[in-house]
Amino acid sequence: MTAPNFAALVQGFFTQRLMQQRQCSPHTIASYRDCFRQLLRFAQQRLGVAPQRLKFDQIDAPLVAAFLEDLQQSRGIGASSRNLRLTAIRSFFRYASFEMPDCGAQIQRVLAMPSKRCSRAQIGFPPARGDRRAA
Repeated sequence: MTAPNFAALVQGFFTQRLMQQRQCSPHTIASYRDCFRQLLRFAQQRLGVAPQRLKFDQIDAPLVAAFLEDLQQSRGIGASSRNLRLTAIRSFFRYASFEMPDCGAQIQRVLAMPSKRCSRAQIGFPPARGDRRAA
């Protein structure tokens, strides 16, 4: 089995899936684009393969996990930013599952990657007028 062309798959994901089918906002598309730029740069450094020569089977769960860990260590991003990158990658792999069902095992391993838990700030509400407990 020949591994599919990764660049063509990424292009289809952005043009067909995000723009045409899902009609995502320009902000979402820009965020996903930035994530993939970072991922491709990381893959090039880690694998020594130019982005245009990457094969889909080279982007696997261990590489994605290393990429996310590197973002947290080198760029100092928090868990929520890391989870946003993972969301973009998962969306791509869900698209790939329809385009390449024969790569199901690899795709499922990436889709099964857990998000990191992160704490969210509690939203405070001002006390109601006349509320004696707030004094």
